[in-house]
Amino acid sequence: MKTVTMMMIFLLGCQNPQKTAMTMDETSRIQETVTKLFVGSDNRDWNGVEAQFASKVLLDYSSMTGNTAAEVTPKEITTAWKTVLPGFSHTHHQIGNFITKVDEDEAKSSCYGTATHYLEDENGSLWTVVGSYDFDLKKIENDWKISAMTFHYKYQDGNGKLVEKAIENVKNK
Repeated sequence: MKTVTMMMIFLLGCQNPQKTAMTMDETSRIQETVTKLFVGSDNRDWNGVEAQFASKVLLDYSSMTGNTAAEVTPKEITTAWKTVLPGFSHTHHQIGNFITKVDEDEAKSSCYGTATHYLEDENGSLWTVVGSYDFDLKKIENDWKISAMTFHYKYQDGNGKLVEKAIENVKNK
């Protein structure tokens, strides 16, 4: 037992506390970037959403839509999202279970995600999509920016027809 205790003290003493603190700080900043993306989309803060992305983003929702991944600009992403999200009365993205790895000025972060969409309808007012996300990020001018975003669809529940109704709502505004 004494040998195990001594080994643990040795290993803990070999860690660089300053590097560990810097990595934790960077991890928090990365997770905040991802969080701002989803909070911004729920608040329809399109400039705030665009600010979380690098100038080009590999966007992949193929597991849900069947469309192949594409390299797009932040403006192209928000232009597409504006055709549907504002048509809902409310959207709520909930993310968590982050796993983040930092390597100098690049990082990978994954998380679970649930998106709940609300629009009053006699056939059901909720549409929920559940999955997980993988993000690649780059540090650009000391800010973390998303350079790739992949959604891994798991399931959906509720009234899937609300999407069509939301799109019509946007067109009729």
